[in-house]
Amino acid sequence: MSVWKASALQAPRRWLWQPLSVVAILSLWIGFRPAAGKVPQEGLASACVRCHPAQASEPLTPMGRALQLPGTNPTLASHSNLIVHKGAYTYTVETHGGKSTYSVTDGTHSIKLPIYWSFGEGAQTWILEHDGHFYESLVSYYPSVETLDITTGDEGLKPESLEEAIGRRLADVEVRACFACHATNAVTSGQLSLRTLEPGVRCAHCHMGLESHLISEALTGGDLESAPPALGQLSPERISKFCGQCHRTWELVVRSGWRGVSNVRFQPYRLANSRCFDGTDHRISCLACHDPHQTVVRNDASYDVKCLACHVASPSHGSVASSAGGKTCPAAKSKCVSCHMPKVRLPNGLMTFYDHQIRVVRPDEPYPN
Repeated sequence: MSVWKASALQAPRRWLWQPLSVVAILSLWIGFRPAAGKVPQEGLASACVRCHPAQASEPLTPMGRALQLPGTNPTLASHSNLIVHKGAYTYTVETHGGKSTYSVTDGTHSIKLPIYWSFGEGAQTWILEHDGHFYESLVSYYPSVETLDITTGDEGLKPESLEEAIGRRLADVEVRACFACHATNAVTSGQLSLRTLEPGVRCAHCHMGLESHLISEALTGGDLESAPPALGQLSPERISKFCGQCHRTWELVVRSGWRGVSNVRFQPYRLANSRCFDGTDHRISCLACHDPHQTVVRNDASYDVKCLACHVASPSHGSVASSAGGKTCPAAKSKCVSCHMPKVRLPNGLMTFYDHQIRVVRPDEPYPN
């Protein structure tokens, strides 16, 4: 899991008596006042919005809310008492006054833990601390049922003790991976750094060298050479690998042997399995259809223009072939994704995903791996 932390440039001494920190320079530039010893979570984004108002809105998107801290979780605030019985154990998630707790009991003994980190905006799973170890909560919240159920992927766990019933104990590498994907600046020099964590996917999560660029902008008033690399100019193959750092790459899914319906969650892998994906055509890539700075569009018809960029009839070929190289659909010219990217429900029935393996879907055909 790649996580970057740009090195801060020191201000020239002819400007300052001593080098200023990133926070200090940005404080002077955009006018925010950090609390003593604390970097504001919106500091860098506030600086970015000066020049990129449309793009610096990610805190409002699902990725921007990929990790939520206590007091900032509207889902738990509106579901203050969640209870579910699973096997010999009863789970309760309670929220009062902006603070949430996760508890499990076998009827005789109980373990009750504070919830500090909620992973996910809609469906939510919690990373919990107990006796110096991190656990993935055995139950999660699902909007489809508005209650708790077994965490996706953990259906096979059969806890034999109250500690095991908390959830799956995570290895250090798993903890770092969880926080690295769902938060910003959570991993420094390969180590988990909860002190510097910023909740959610913020500008600095994806844009390498952001801090250096902002300092250069603040000191010189404009320096395009220091701007982070333009991710939109990457090839579709590289974009897929970049997004796949969190959404899972084709190589990782294959090496890990993740077969079956559950891998519908891994969009870069599924997209790479599409016959039309060649890794070079910018009309079919993650960024061709999705703006990572905006909330995902859920209207099927809105993607028609993307499909028809390739699959449109030419005057000389009628409806047989496309001037852009793709065959045209004989069934319809609207809501293409409703047929060619079918919705797939996970085996637990709690979550549904659009299958990004674009194809002609035939009745009763098995799920294609």
